[in-house]
Amino acid sequence: MSHVPLINAHQTSADRAALLLQIQQAFGTVPNMFRAVANSPAALRSIWGSFGALGGGTLPAKLGEQIAVAVADRNQCEYCLAAHTVLGRKAGATAEEMTAAQAGHGTDPKTGAALRFALQMVEKRGHVSGDDVHHLREVGFTDEGIVEIVAHVALNLFTNYVNVALNVPVDFPQVKLRCAA
Repeated sequence: MSHVPLINAHQTSADRAALLLQIQQAFGTVPNMFRAVANSPAALRSIWGSFGALGGGTLPAKLGEQIAVAVADRNQCEYCLAAHTVLGRKAGATAEEMTAAQAGHGTDPKTGAALRFALQMVEKRGHVSGDDVHHLREVGFTDEGIVEIVAHVALNLFTNYVNVALNVPVDFPQVKLRCAA
């Protein structure tokens, strides 16, 4: 059971309802995570705006979802692991690619480097080295792409913490965690 109420879009303030309607139009439903975050209109604007902004960035959606499952597994966030596995498949990833990403592995050098960097960010709380950043450039990431990888990690830390701390019920098909932190 969630530690906060899951806001119903039809029984809330106009500002919350408007954002939840946008989310429903994007997903076909309002996932429980957004219903939990809707307890704070400011937090809901922040999280929804971040998803929209990064969705329009230079990183492919598939890579963004692969980063999300790697971070979710490392943080033991069952909600995000389940949600982003579904979203990754919709973005064109195979089941095998999503399973590999969950373990921090890519099926090509560029994806592998991005996932390793993302997990280093999580494990080292952002204290990566210049060599770590340089390696991303060597495999073809621009500075814009590197900053977006950092942004994806940060957004996923936010969503992981929301779901774990607030015990948000998973409303996506379950995926088994690999990491035993």
